[in-house]
Amino acid sequence: MHHVATELTSQPECWTRAAELAVEQQAKLPQPGERVAVVGCGTSYFMAQAYAALREAAGQGESDAFAASEFPSRRRYDRVVALTRSGTTTEVLRLLGQLHGTTRTTALTADPHTPVMSAADETVVLEFADEQSVVQTRFATSALTLLRTHLGESPAAAIEDARAALARPLPQQLLAATQFSFLGSGWTVGLANEAALKMREASLSWTEAYPAMEYRHGPISISTSGTATWMLGSAPQGLEEQVHATGAHWVAGGLDPLAELIAVQRLALALAEARGLDPDQPRHLTRSVILRPAS
Repeated sequence: MHHVATELTSQPECWTRAAELAVEQQAKLPQPGERVAVVGCGTSYFMAQAYAALREAAGQGESDAFAASEFPSRRRYDRVVALTRSGTTTEVLRLLGQLHGTTRTTALTADPHTPVMSAADETVVLEFADEQSVVQTRFATSALTLLRTHLGESPAAAIEDARAALARPLPQQLLAATQFSFLGSGWTVGLANEAALKMREASLSWTEAYPAMEYRHGPISISTSGTATWMLGSAPQGLEEQVHATGAHWVAGGLDPLAELIAVQRLALALAEARGLDPDQPRHLTRSVILRPAS
């Protein structure tokens, strides 16, 4: 069995522990009224997008998300939160070094034995959610569960939906689809971006992601028989009918959007295995991007 198969199925238990950790570590996390930037790379960047949108919508303060390499150095924040599973990603460590002594920094990581432990002012370690697979699943969703809990959300319904996402059979139309579009709105735009990335990484699928209201502005032109459009969260009025009219398969996300992401992870794994791919070791990818210093 692939590592990712074991890791993605453990998410309900990991989310329970993440919610408990949010209470224990609340003093290290963003406080109401702070101006916060959240950074990461790859999957962590998309989780940053989701959290920043949730935090601002909750009225807890201005919240922005950036790829760590694109952080706007002239902006001033009360706190920068870095998401990094490995604790070794070059862009994240460089940014934390640049911010040292000028901006309060908090890192969420899975490994307490990495450079991020000293690079950030404060760290929250989700060691129980660490992974062997290159493809991220449970660390990313557990980190977001921790942050959602810190915003005052109860994790109970999402955890129950996560179990449902693991138990439901995957629709045959999805297993046969040739292209996938993932849509989100508000905080679920980040989840849509992550869903598309997961499908690319694990199964080499042709996938795209958009804010749901943007789908009518061009991207819907690729929808046709044999493609799938998956909505994470509530769909804009009339969009489902428009997608059906193209002949594409429409997936309405009826579960908590983070639990829907588990269903996407399962689909990516199933397609990878059907295609003879190793989702634990996707081509051209490593568990962490560590860049050599310029000579």
